[in-house]
Amino acid sequence: MDDEAELDRALESAHLPALLAAMVHITGDAGWVKSEWTPAYVPLSRGETGLAPEVQAEIRAKAKTVIQAYLADRVVKTPSPEGATLRAMMDFVGGMPVPEEYADFLTDELAISGKSSKDPQFEQPTLQAAARKLKVLVIGAGMSGLLTGIRLSQAGVDFEIVESNPDVGGTWLVNTYPGCRVDNSNHMYSYSFEPNHGWPQHFSPQPELLKYFQGVAAKYDLKKRIRFETRVESLTWDEAGSVWRVALKGNDGRAETVEVNAVVTAVGQLNTPRIPQIEGVGTFEGRAFHSAEWRHDVDLTGKRVAVIGTGASAYQFVPEIAPKVATLKVFQRTPPWGLPVPHYHEDVPEGMKWLLDHVPYYDKWYRFWLFWTTTEGFLPMVKADEGWNGPPTAVGAANLELREMAAAALAAQVTERPDLLPNVVPTYPLGGKRAVLDNGVWLGALKRPNVELITQAIVKVTPKGVVTADGVEHEVDVLIYGTGFTASKFLSGLKVTGRGGRELHDVWAGDARAYLGMTSPGFPNFFMIYGPNTNIVVNGSIIFFSECSVRYIVGALRLLAETGAKAIEVKTAVHDDFNIRVDEANKGWAWGSAGVSSWYKNEFGRVSQNWPFGLIDYWRATLAPNWDDFVLTKQPEPVA
Repeated sequence: MDDEAELDRALESAHLPALLAAMVHITGDAGWVKSEWTPAYVPLSRGETGLAPEVQAEIRAKAKTVIQAYLADRVVKTPSPEGATLRAMMDFVGGMPVPEEYADFLTDELAISGKSSKDPQFEQPTLQAAARKLKVLVIGAGMSGLLTGIRLSQAGVDFEIVESNPDVGGTWLVNTYPGCRVDNSNHMYSYSFEPNHGWPQHFSPQPELLKYFQGVAAKYDLKKRIRFETRVESLTWDEAGSVWRVALKGNDGRAETVEVNAVVTAVGQLNTPRIPQIEGVGTFEGRAFHSAEWRHDVDLTGKRVAVIGTGASAYQFVPEIAPKVATLKVFQRTPPWGLPVPHYHEDVPEGMKWLLDHVPYYDKWYRFWLFWTTTEGFLPMVKADEGWNGPPTAVGAANLELREMAAAALAAQVTERPDLLPNVVPTYPLGGKRAVLDNGVWLGALKRPNVELITQAIVKVTPKGVVTADGVEHEVDVLIYGTGFTASKFLSGLKVTGRGGRELHDVWAGDARAYLGMTSPGFPNFFMIYGPNTNIVVNGSIIFFSECSVRYIVGALRLLAETGAKAIEVKTAVHDDFNIRVDEANKGWAWGSAGVSSWYKNEFGRVSQNWPFGLIDYWRATLAPNWDDFVLTKQPEPVA
């Protein structure tokens, strides 16, 4: 950077703990992570350290000198700190002592050396030759499907991706409603091996997410391996040949059956819109659509609009449409918890982008801070205390503290509208349902004179509008369903017939279960990504989970290749024991609270969505398949 003033401006936007860790790499001096400079973070903030302004100025001045020297010679003295130095850096950037059991997990996530346990391990020539004989079908070209394709390609395994849409991107291609954006910081909501230093906002909008995934697909030349506008009609396990017969159907009606050794579903949980079971749905004479199927041809300007539902999507699109409509009636069953994140719509400063791009290891430590403080570091706040005898609005002391902070932030936004207060602060424990990120725009929209929040229960939909329990018919021109997805109906619309002719949905009987969310007894060589009990509520990015799952699946394929087996199938006892532990553990979290209904629970009231342990537990469980968990059988001649 030639302009010294420009460097000063860049340093003003720096996350100082990450910057100091980067200085250790460049200089080789561990003294940069001084105890007196240890940050005291405010939860959900931009990463403010709590350090005095003069101390911050001192840090920036010292770092400036180092950066200028580095730009002159491009020398990094300590690329990979080890032992006590690395541990001290983790503690410092995390703002707290990181427990020893997390050391290997976080070291792997940092990937300072450029390598990770998530990289396919297929180095031996004999293993590579065996891997080339496998053929895998991947269903879905969203985030997880693309990731699977990349890792299979790196492992040398032949694959094809089938995608029902005309392009890649999954949820970021399909969901185009106004205000659609990610609710996990983009510098963590991205592949660990494909950082993007140019994210325009901390939580970027849908077009930027789509551009990122399209760019990754182009970089790895994946589109030549994707069959677009094609649906998988059914999967049938051929026991004699130990292959899956996959019935495909294109949008043009052309049908085809292919044979593969293994199948990976990467279709997500939030992909089938849910229309509520309300009397009269379908009779409305105006325009009606679900937020996931947004009608951009419907001009809302000057229209009377009704929105049913106040979940995550509505939280984003209501503030966008409120200024342009004539009137907006928002029908709410239960209010969402909004966590105060003031920078939710803020741009990433240009100086921050420069630091991420040019200061060695700064990007890794910035991601580390996000990873630790918004994942495992946040998890205790939604944990239920054993024997909790406090108010039913919380499940433990830490949860109550978080609740009070969030409730105070919401209340502060409606001081001039006290009528709204009882209807915008939830009575259920924070974490019991999906929380959203709040920077004031939601309540700002509800306070508008043309917006009405209606909490009366909906009785029916009529040709003219919506009738509520008080007998009032609310006449509108447009009806928008912000009612979420059929999340617990895993793999809906896909017929999967496994060993012995058993159909997967018959086996599940509406209560989907899988070992580690990925594999089920009776369905050899069949793997799911983002399957049952792999959703995360408050602790991190789903991309992390997908990367762990894909590592495990590639590891299972490695087992097939190196053993010459024809099939790998999880043992029933292993599967059942795992699910018993999952069900018991889910009771200990806010989302497992009795009396709280949410899409985390299926029709039987069981939490079928969420992972009830720490990220470290999933990381450890998916490092590599344990041979003892599976039955492996001999490999026949490969598929031609």
